Amino acid sequence: MNNKIVLSGDIIASTSLTDEEKSVLELELKALISLLEKDFFIYGRIIKGDYLEMVVENPHEALAVAIIIKCYIKSIFIDSKIEASRSKYFKNYGIRLALGYGELTRYDKVSEVIDGEAIYYSGRKISEERPTYNKERIVIKNTLFFNSGDEKLNDNINCILGLLDVLLNNATAKQCEILYLRLLGNSEKEIATKLNIKQPTVNKQLSSVGWNAIERATSYFKSTFLALRKIW
Repeated sequence: MNNKIVLSGDIIASTSLTDEEKSVLELELKALISLLEKDFFIYGRIIKGDYLEMVVENPHEALAVAIIIKCYIKSIFIDSKIEASRSKYFKNYGIRLALGYGELTRYDKVSEVIDGEAIYYSGRKISEERPTYNKERIVIKNTLFFNSGDEKLNDNINCILGLLDVLLNNATAKQCEILYLRLLGNSEKEIATKLNIKQPTVNKQLSSVGWNAIERATSYFKSTFLALRKIW
């Protein structure tokens, strides 16, 4: 069985963006997909400018890809004209992402066809976990979710995602930029050169954002799904 992971994600508070800001966001999402294609076997597409669907052909890489997506979006600078009361949601959370694990009965990049249980699992989960509204306040409990046909696997992975949510949602834009560059395989020295900052600053920011825990989480996710591939 050749299972894959499909990521379904929607940008938080995107309806409050101006048309100009939405255009900037869509260009950034396209740049993100191109960036990921260099290092991972993925196929991504943007729907209506603020909804992302991505097939991760090697499931064990999916958590790293998801964190890169979330951090990249949180690091985007938009000289925001968003309503002040809602701008914080975009800046703090960036995107909600659901990872669906299962078969794809139809998958054709050329024809842009993605069909099967993996995309159903991710799409269903992102719909089920929509933010709630309390008067004019948006209530967002979590932004990272996992869904498959295996409830034990769901519980294990969602436990990790819940902890990562806390770290990533509290991370600054600069910490997110450093983190996604690190997950793309850049050394601290290379990141320092790219961002024109000092290497100790990179190290300090990675420590502050919880790099050791994030690295352990992605390693656990990788080993779990490599083991599943052997079983199937």
